[in-house]
Amino acid sequence: MTQRIAVIPGDGIGIEVIDAARIVLDALAARHGLDLAFQEFDWSCARYAQSGTMMPADGIDTLREFDAVLLGAVGWPGVPDHVSLWGLLVPIRRAFHQFVNHRPARTFAGVPSPLTGVGPGDIDILVVRENTEGEYSQVGGRFNHGLPEETAVQEAVFTRRGISRVADYAFEAARSRSGRLVSATKSNGIVHTMPFWDEVVASRAAEFPQVEWRSEHIDALAAKVVLAPRSLDVILASNLFGDVLSDLTAAATGSIGLAASANLNPSGEYPSMFEPVHGSAPDIAGRGIANPVGALWSVVLMLEQLGHPEAASDLMRAIERSLADASTRTGDVGGNADTAEVTEFILSTIGAGESG
Repeated sequence: MTQRIAVIPGDGIGIEVIDAARIVLDALAARHGLDLAFQEFDWSCARYAQSGTMMPADGIDTLREFDAVLLGAVGWPGVPDHVSLWGLLVPIRRAFHQFVNHRPARTFAGVPSPLTGVGPGDIDILVVRENTEGEYSQVGGRFNHGLPEETAVQEAVFTRRGISRVADYAFEAARSRSGRLVSATKSNGIVHTMPFWDEVVASRAAEFPQVEWRSEHIDALAAKVVLAPRSLDVILASNLFGDVLSDLTAAATGSIGLAASANLNPSGEYPSMFEPVHGSAPDIAGRGIANPVGALWSVVLMLEQLGHPEAASDLMRAIERSLADASTRTGDVGGNADTAEVTEFILSTIGAGESG
């Protein structure tokens, strides 16, 4: 059965890394006999500049017919970030109930961590971020515009259902890994939503007696990512806390250019969306030096979600070999290779069967 993938390259280096991902996906499809069909959409800040919208009014209905969405990056100078994200990325997450943001971070052979004494395999952290409510609600507003008493109100909205379902996913993930989980909180200072978060997480933890877990305040937990990363495995966090922690864990492994993510609807009722999290990087866009690993690792997550574990493992091993080879690492991870050279190495490794 054909699986349809919507491709949204977006802006800046998103276009470059998605080009690499498409080439690699074609090779994997040929090798593993995958029946994948792609349709590309020009939804981006460039489109916004021309039409005033990031995507057309029927964009969500259009994507509903696909099995997955592969996104490059959105954002460009001249378009405010809240316009680009709330015009494309956030509506997709919410319309398709992609309530899990799954963000792995690992230290790889060949990529030095900025943390002293941390080597390959020492960091292997999965951040499970609640992805559709919490601090990123649309509840609030501004009033008295331009006056000395101008006021902005932003409400954090947490629901028992929202916390429960992402907690269940995180505990299941922990059970399949090391059996350890930390829940990020700030209940000593945020007196309503965070105690509620803690209570609901504790109620779900009771269903997973095999998992050793604890709550930890976000500030102490952020310090622990830097000071004791080996002690961490699965981190469960709210929308805002998970956003911050997942970038921190990626940086601790050597480069945000390696960071992959999956916006998951675990039931499969709606398409899930896969994206590198490095952003559109206007400062290097068009130079052909962007690191494609974040996009390729996101492809690994997509293949796993679509039910192709062998192809996913094939690509992941090729990524590991590329990072271990100094000649096929991009500048952000200490090499001199460009995007095309990394892509060619991945292709040759897959094509030669060396990754199997």
